[in-house]
Amino acid sequence: MFGDSMLRIYLAGEVAAERGEQLLREGDLPGRQGRLAFVYLVAERERAAPQSELAELLWPELPPTSWPVALSAVISKLRQKLAALGLDRDRIIANAFRCYQFRPPVETWIDIEAAADAVHHAEGALLANQPQAAYGPALIATTIARRPYLVGEDAPWVRSRRDQLHDLLVRALDCRVEALLWNGEVSLALDQARAAVGLEPYRESGYRRLMHVLVRQGDRGEAIRVYNNCRRLLADELGVAPSSETETLRRSLAG
Repeated sequence: MFGDSMLRIYLAGEVAAERGEQLLREGDLPGRQGRLAFVYLVAERERAAPQSELAELLWPELPPTSWPVALSAVISKLRQKLAALGLDRDRIIANAFRCYQFRPPVETWIDIEAAADAVHHAEGALLANQPQAAYGPALIATTIARRPYLVGEDAPWVRSRRDQLHDLLVRALDCRVEALLWNGEVSLALDQARAAVGLEPYRESGYRRLMHVLVRQGDRGEAIRVYNNCRRLLADELGVAPSSETETLRRSLAG
């Protein structure tokens, strides 16, 4: 726990919220519906979500006959749990015009949004040729973005959020590789570069970054093997050849 009064919300990994010394864990939420409602309302908090939209989210197959009553019960239990964190139960999830909206305090930290901000800062630092300033943000972003999102759920909106988290992780890994190389942590940079290629096997820039790390490690032979793997994959799966940038890097290694 951080021990301050800021509300901290975790949507990746175990869903949780904490404020001061109070912790609301995933198991404390009102069941599967409470977990889904909480994550969705937090993620969509910039707008009011219609009750019918939430009902479809919580009961995608067949909503209860009296779904407005069932939904109201879920929200009421969720409000009660959040109130245990010292939050105003009527304000934290507002209700008007058959809509619900999550309204957290101004000082609220949300893990996935913090990761996105960290990637933005890391990328900006690298563009400014300040890899030292990218080190911390890249680590924060990779740590958060690696966590699973709503395990056990497979709704389209969940898959879309997972895709966004996936993209965020790839960007964070790219930044982390550069920051680690700056810090002389070549072996760890190699691990991160390989992880990025594993996540996006058709992305040539990931192979080039991995090849650069291998050269930095003094293993040109492995760098050429990585190029060959990239070339074969692109040819077999996509029917295309590597880009001129990748070919130029390969020729520099062969020379």
